[in-house]
Amino acid sequence: MKTNPSSSNNIARRAVGVTGIGRRVFARWNGLNLLTAFVALFGVGATRALASNPIGIYALVDKVVFEPSEANPERIQVWGAFAIAEGGYTYKDAERGYLYYKVNPDKPTACHNEWADLKSVAGTGQIVAFGSRYGEKGTLRKNGAKPERPDVYPVAMGLTKVKEEKDYAPLKQLAKLRDAKPREKSAPPETKR
Repeated sequence: MKTNPSSSNNIARRAVGVTGIGRRVFARWNGLNLLTAFVALFGVGATRALASNPIGIYALVDKVVFEPSEANPERIQVWGAFAIAEGGYTYKDAERGYLYYKVNPDKPTACHNEWADLKSVAGTGQIVAFGSRYGEKGTLRKNGAKPERPDVYPVAMGLTKVKEEKDYAPLKQLAKLRDAKPREKSAPPETKR
């Protein structure tokens, strides 16, 4: 008996997988699954990346004081308002005061460069970011506290001018402090060495 290629048995057999028709359907299904998995994995990762902010300190710098001199600084007092990173992905509420730092012995040139940048933005009302969320950030001291035991300056990603976002809490708090109270004009307390 001769086989007719157009018989219904051959067509049914081909649709099950003998030819590419069935395979193409499965290939499209696999592609759809792959696309769905890709979007799910990278979509969640993108959300996490936006939520993880590496900045250690947002600052509104009013003034800086170099010690012992501006020509050869070993320590710096950074006066103004600061929002400092804490555990998780949050920041402490922005507060006025000062940060007291000494040169990072591993990166003295970077310290001096960033200190010059801090001086250049002091009193301008520009919010800046520096330090790393994942390292030491220093201690915020109250306005009347004597400058003692300076922290090591947190060299990280450099000093960056920040574009203010009205819905980001640390920047909103700093802007509110900037706009609500005139910046401190009095001299800092004497340094105790």
